[in-house]
Amino acid sequence: MTSPVALLMGSDSDLPHLEGCIAILKDFGIEPTVRVMSAHRTPDDVAQFVREAEGQGYKVLIAAAGCAAHLAGAVAAQTILPVIGVPMPGSPLSGMDALLSTVQMPAGIPVATMAIGKAGGSNAALFALEILALGNEEIGQKMKDFRQAKADGVRAKDAKINGQ
Repeated sequence: MTSPVALLMGSDSDLPHLEGCIAILKDFGIEPTVRVMSAHRTPDDVAQFVREAEGQGYKVLIAAAGCAAHLAGAVAAQTILPVIGVPMPGSPLSGMDALLSTVQMPAGIPVATMAIGKAGGSNAALFALEILALGNEEIGQKMKDFRQAKADGVRAKDAKINGQ
């Protein structure tokens, strides 16, 4: 069976920023499809992959790109699947250009946009899991457990600082 999540990146140089995204998905039992595809350099490959994505069983598409960062928009234009955009750093503008390119979608072609770089990659995985949890109780319970573990970690640090 195809993974329910595909992660497309505009360049292999984006991979170090997306390792957390991949790791989180794997921790939840999801082996994402990971592809390098460029909205500018391989637009036909992007269009073909995305047009076939729903029929292949994908439920969520994550698109990460830097600079002009048109990948998420190019993906969203070809499908009704949820698209999560992750702006990548690395340009002279430190990813602000990618953020604005990703977040400024015209009405009717939505892209959920995460933070620039590693935090955005991790949150893209978590957001994809939240979407999948709508139809999967097991993933939903894992998300609740994940959130509880994060809260417990903060409380433990607070207790340590306060000598409790």
